[in-house]
Amino acid sequence: MQVWDDKQWLQNFEMRKNSFLQLCAELALTLQSKASKMRAALSVEKYMVIAMWKVATPDCYQWVANQFGVRKSTVGTVLTQVCRSIDCILLQRTVSLGNVCEIVDGFTAMGFPNCGEAIDGTHIPILAPDRLVAEYINRKGYFSMVLQVLVDHRGHFTDISVGWSEKVHDLRIFWNTGIYRKLQAGTFFPDQKIPVGDVEMPIVILGDPAYPLLPWLMKPYSGNLESSKEHFNNRLSSCGMTIACVFGRLKALWRCL
Repeated sequence: MQVWDDKQWLQNFEMRKNSFLQLCAELALTLQSKASKMRAALSVEKYMVIAMWKVATPDCYQWVANQFGVRKSTVGTVLTQVCRSIDCILLQRTVSLGNVCEIVDGFTAMGFPNCGEAIDGTHIPILAPDRLVAEYINRKGYFSMVLQVLVDHRGHFTDISVGWSEKVHDLRIFWNTGIYRKLQAGTFFPDQKIPVGDVEMPIVILGDPAYPLLPWLMKPYSGNLESSKEHFNNRLSSCGMTIACVFGRLKALWRCL
């Protein structure tokens, strides 16, 4: 806290010191530790530094415990409490739809008009669960759960759904989200349509072939294609790459994932 500069903070915690202190201030009320006969109470800063080190590195609990002079079980408890606090206090404020006009303009500049989001999923490695073990083995042979997200043109998360097993199809995951119901009801985006031939096209989201073609969900053409359809696919793919880059950054920054 006293001697590291921003470069050292970024190298070790993927954030600058000011960002770390702001995060501590946001979560302070939910991270008050109590002293016991065995040890003194942990400060909010120590709570956060243990949790951030664990998620920013591939280190095991025992190594993190040795690094910060706590017990292995304490690392697990601290990590759980910090994640729950972030989920409770910061998630809805951070993961939300931004300025729709700005997002649409951003995707238009990338080549796809009247687009509001891109959707896709990725696998998050997990330890073998106690039950339904076979459900969580993915096609690459390791245990994982699915993270499905919507992102805007800048790669900011606007909606997330996590916890489904590998055996659940992307479409079923999407059907069971609140965001699907809002999109289906036409309440997620403003009523902003543009003419495309004889059709009034609403604001749409972009998905891969696993998703259905809907008035508000565009997916690529398949099969042998004429040039106009290939051009459409190229435009959709270039915008859809935004979400692939997001997953790359997510797992590069938070290496426990």
